[in-house]
Amino acid sequence: MKVKPIAQHTQNEVTLEGAAQVRMRMLVGPDEGATRFHMRHFEVAPGGHTPHHHHGYEHEVLVLRGRGVVLGGADEREIGPGDVVWIPPDEMHQFRNVGDEPLEFICLIPAPECCA
Repeated sequence: MKVKPIAQHTQNEVTLEGAAQVRMRMLVGPDEGATRFHMRHFEVAPGGHTPHHHHGYEHEVLVLRGRGVVLGGADEREIGPGDVVWIPPDEMHQFRNVGDEPLEFICLIPAPECCA
């Protein structure tokens, strides 16, 4: 079992091409031996955004704080605290902060095959 506040997890800059002012914490992942799901915490600074990208797995997202928009396929939706977002596999997507405070969200993904 693990119990640890979000703020005590190491936060790293997201350096993927197309990302701007995004930081991530791995909350549950390989270090804990998680073989089925990984839980991540993202913080997007005002004006920042994740890469516009797609991949073969789904995302489950819970917005904790801030205001933003999520692009999904050809759709753009506003998001805020308490919103739940599901992005299916292979859908182009991007999270953008359109507010004046950090946009924070929890993101769950299947563990990569390397960790199963």
